[in-house]
Amino acid sequence: MSGATERGYVDWSLASYLDKLASEAPEPGGGSVAALVGALGAALVSMVTHLTLGKPKYADVQDEMAEVEARAAQLRAQLEDLVTLDAQAYGAVAAAMKLPQETEEEKAERKDLLQSALNGAAAVPLKIALTAVEVARLSLPAAEKGNLYAVSDAGVAVLLADAAAQAAALNVKINLAWIEDEQFKRDAWTCVQAALSEAAALREAVLSVTYDKL
Repeated sequence: MSGATERGYVDWSLASYLDKLASEAPEPGGGSVAALVGALGAALVSMVTHLTLGKPKYADVQDEMAEVEARAAQLRAQLEDLVTLDAQAYGAVAAAMKLPQETEEEKAERKDLLQSALNGAAAVPLKIALTAVEVARLSLPAAEKGNLYAVSDAGVAVLLADAAAQAAALNVKINLAWIEDEQFKRDAWTCVQAALSEAAALREAVLSVTYDKL
């Protein structure tokens, strides 16, 4: 396969995606992987809810599990899109870096386009991090109230969500280093730090519940 399909990399076979990831191609890279890992976490949350819904033993939590399932499906769809959007954002940076800079006008145009592309390249993994935290939030009720036999899957979900947030943060950071807008940099990194702090707290909480139930 030479390029992503209409839905992007999520339409590729797993083997094809991994082959391109392992190649010398500039994308997909760590940001795309962060989104994919987050989507896997969301899918596991959905798995737990599907194993809980319709079960008489969990009659008291049916409405809540239905809400968790609906939101997990939305987050999964967003993260699936971000798997490809991150690669596209990097492509915009790469294209801007290749622009000519022989004249002062060309240099100015290249600088403006590159800064715009870098802002986009930082904004996408920031979105991944924030979305991953939402997945981590959903893993808590999944672990606490979901099907007991799937509690380990809720635990894995929060681990994947935390990993996705951490991986996305690295990709935000590397792009911020090239961005000249200091306010944008401060605001973006403040959001990242808050996301990482919440993800870490949720990871500990969900793992505690999970191990207690195993």
